[in-house]
Amino acid sequence: MQASARPENTNRPANDSFWEHLDALRSLLLRGAIFFIAAAIIIFLWMPEIFDSVILAPCREDFPLYRLLNRISEYGLPISEEESPGKFHIELINIALATQFMLHVSTSLWLALIVCTPLNIYLIWKFVAPALYKSERSAIRCAMLFGAIMFYAGIAVSYFMIFPLTLRFLSTYQLSPGIPNVIAIDSYMDTLTGLSLVMGITFELPLVSWLLGKIELADRSFFIGYRRHAIVALMILAAIITPTGDPFTLFVVFIPLYILWELSALLVPKQSKKLDHSL
Repeated sequence: MQASARPENTNRPANDSFWEHLDALRSLLLRGAIFFIAAAIIIFLWMPEIFDSVILAPCREDFPLYRLLNRISEYGLPISEEESPGKFHIELINIALATQFMLHVSTSLWLALIVCTPLNIYLIWKFVAPALYKSERSAIRCAMLFGAIMFYAGIAVSYFMIFPLTLRFLSTYQLSPGIPNVIAIDSYMDTLTGLSLVMGITFELPLVSWLLGKIELADRSFFIGYRRHAIVALMILAAIITPTGDPFTLFVVFIPLYILWELSALLVPKQSKKLDHSL
């Protein structure tokens, strides 16, 4: 009989039945739900403080990015009128009766999901790890950890850089002086959560590239060959995200995106046997 190509000492469960796997999955989902509900309740109780000190912080002039822009402007660097020093404060309004309560609930759920993501990843890992070989465990563990870190990094970049610049520009932009900007709280939250989600997903580009490299569908020659195209595309994307007129703001958004591209290039193999690029 031909020997198996895989190692024998794999620590796989020998005779777990379908019902035993189903019971383990049920236990996993139950624990995840308990932690999620507990986190949501705690965040719900603390939501007024979280809203004032964190979510509404970009509406005030003492936000870290605004202080940095004020400091930079003292050295004569080009800053657009929207990002220029001075008092900046936005008063949000509520125009629907149930909006504030619904935001209280939905924001608590979203934050609980973000807070519980590492724990949920760990629970999923504990469920699938016994069915994997040692080399597979190492690769998937690294992928899960790296993916979670990059997702949080994308949210942080959105909160501290992308969203404040977008808010500052759009809140001061006027088609006509006779049309004052009055910003509703639900519009503010939609923009904040939307940009955070987009940047969190965008920051998964290195992980996707690494996975494609593992299955030999991408290599470094692709990133090198299309670097100039990527620079142009990322500059356009940065201009769309923050449509201000100054080069400083454009590069503030462009640099993290370009770093993602270069990081993706470093995480793929130098050459793939399945690919033949003729660039």
